[in-house]
Amino acid sequence: MTALPFPEVTPPDATTEERGRKLFATGTDFLKGVVAMSGMPPADRVEVCFAGRSNVGKSTLINAVTGRRALARASNTPGRTQEINFFTVADSHYLVDLPGYGFAKAPKAEVAKWQALLKSYLAGRASLRRAFVLIDARHGVKAVDEEIMSLLDASAVTFQTVLTKMDKVKVADRDKALDTTRKALARHPAAYPELILTSSETGQGIATLRSVIADIA
Repeated sequence: MTALPFPEVTPPDATTEERGRKLFATGTDFLKGVVAMSGMPPADRVEVCFAGRSNVGKSTLINAVTGRRALARASNTPGRTQEINFFTVADSHYLVDLPGYGFAKAPKAEVAKWQALLKSYLAGRASLRRAFVLIDARHGVKAVDEEIMSLLDASAVTFQTVLTKMDKVKVADRDKALDTTRKALARHPAAYPELILTSSETGQGIATLRSVIADIA
């Protein structure tokens, strides 16, 4: 049997899962919101970032992973997050919440400013080990997702796709959703070759995502 491209991440074994649990059980705290490269904290630890179009469920997923219900603010208003938000995880990691892209409720000049900051961050942050690009499993990869993926390609930043809201996908539609995502990722050289399937509602994939972050060195 031919192996599928971009298979699902194998669920962690007990040891690996415990390592991920302990990392986030130690504590995750908001550090600062950044609006310019000059405001970045020292690049002195492992750093991962979360990117996703507006309303993909990014804030909810970050809250689920960290076990902090209101750590990242969820909003029904697309484009509300205007800063690059840094969180400390224990004393070893930064978790970074990037501004949601697409349908931003802001003047074009402000949107252009966010985009410029995002490009500078991705291209110039030496401690950034991986970007997690969130895709709504119900809708698949959209044009705005392709844009961020291409930017990550150009910046030579490895990104791993995290499918959100898997609980909203009918069983009959699951394979189609995965297939279309895999075809889109095949066009991007910076794409990490494994998918993470999640649901913040049911907890699916949360332990896996924690373990993946804990194992990034």
